Amino acid sequence: MKADLVIRERIVFNDGAILEVRIWSVPDPVPPSSHRYKYALFYGYPGERLICYDNERGKGDHRHHGAIETSYAFAGIEQLLRDFRADVEWLRGETI
Repeated sequence: MKADLVIRERIVFNDGAILEVRIWSVPDPVPPSSHRYKYALFYGYPGERLICYDNERGKGDHRHHGAIETSYAFAGIEQLLRDFRADVEWLRGETI
């Protein structure tokens, strides 16, 4: 399956936290997702995931908040990025 990179962003904050966004356009949906994007959005520290949104094959669209994993209703890339940024800003206590 050929994937085309749509967005790649990486920020390392002064406190060592890392924000990384990777979104690809894929020719076929990643089951059980119904859209044609593969994504992995991460915020945390080396070895410590605080917030993550992804659509792993077999799990579909979901969100990790620490050790808690919940399903995520994917409504497009723009909404995904807004939701992720809101979570990161809430955790950091500041606008990024």
